[in-house]
Amino acid sequence: MSKEKVILAYSGGLDTSVILKWLANKGYEVIAYVADVGQNEDYKAIEKKAFATGASKVYIEDLRKELVTDYVFPALKANAVYENLYMLGTSLARPIIAKRHMEIAKKENTNIVAHGATGKGNDQVRFEFGYRMHMPDVRIISPWKDPEWLGTFVGRSDMIAYAEKHGIPIKASLKKPYSEDENLIHISHEAGILEDASLRCPEDVFSLTLSPKEAPDSETVLAINFKDGIPVKVTNETDGTVVTDPLEMVLYLNKVGHDNAIGRVDMVENRYIGIKSRGVYETPGCTILWHAHRLLEGLTMDKEVMHLRDTLSPKYAELIYNGLWHAPEFDVLTAAFDKSQEYVTGTSRVALYKGNMISAGVTSPFSLYNEELGSMEVKGGYEPVDCKGFININSIRLVASAQREAKQKPENK
Repeated sequence: MSKEKVILAYSGGLDTSVILKWLANKGYEVIAYVADVGQNEDYKAIEKKAFATGASKVYIEDLRKELVTDYVFPALKANAVYENLYMLGTSLARPIIAKRHMEIAKKENTNIVAHGATGKGNDQVRFEFGYRMHMPDVRIISPWKDPEWLGTFVGRSDMIAYAEKHGIPIKASLKKPYSEDENLIHISHEAGILEDASLRCPEDVFSLTLSPKEAPDSETVLAINFKDGIPVKVTNETDGTVVTDPLEMVLYLNKVGHDNAIGRVDMVENRYIGIKSRGVYETPGCTILWHAHRLLEGLTMDKEVMHLRDTLSPKYAELIYNGLWHAPEFDVLTAAFDKSQEYVTGTSRVALYKGNMISAGVTSPFSLYNEELGSMEVKGGYEPVDCKGFININSIRLVASAQREAKQKPENK
């Protein structure tokens, strides 16, 4: 009798390696799935370890370019930022990981999948929502919510003992006193020594950004070309570098952002499950893109369209954060944001200097800016006397409210 197949989201770390062996010992045929979303890993070593731990097959999927074009860029169109600070680096990577997980499951003719996300974080929700949206009849094994698993592995020492017992290779290095998650968008730091929100994050935690104190004492000027809200070219006007490939643009902006101390955030956020957590994030490249994009929108977007879009952006960011990519309401908002970006075409120039992003000029063939109309020095475009009636009409309700207040005040004394 053939074994049931399970597709395990596998990283090669202690947790997922123990999960792989644990599933194999329970009688499953375990297929390991490794998603390359830009983390700095030795994938050949991960593949070798997966086979050594009992995997029957290993998929290593390069999802980086698709992550940029199909996830980062739509979020950019919406200027999506969670709770005004978090650039959604981890959140944006989860739906593509879940999507490819289900594609592999279908290819392997199974509906059983497993992941190693804990029962306190957001990732369990993001993965499992994604699984269900792509495979309604999916069967999910989530060990960190399984009573048998929780009874067996009370702490990290139990997992190390299990690994040693079953010959699972484990690194003999000291664990960092905090948790990290890295991809091509950002790196996050949380838990451990960072859980005390009253303390400043130590400088040695940061890895993708220089301190402003260490950044060069000179500007780097970038010209970023957009078409319909999507970046199509980055030109470094300081040294002449030109980049046009979507993935290479993000990687290049990460480097330039690193060198100029761009993209640090330290915040206490609200997880979907209701827990507050402190997160320290470094998002150099996308921070530059979001800023340049917003500057160009100021030149090209209709006022009411922009203001309406801006009321919807926080909801879009919340949906991404909560793992609801491709939920019905998400798709409705995506269509609206696509429409809003039809004329966001042109060039946004940004000067980077010691953690700052300074506008260096915007141009567009679809500019709504009329220098003569807006000038305080030139008469033209409309008759100023028309404003008298405009103001009179629009102040009718304000006058009525003030008159009512005046009537009420004597009675209240």
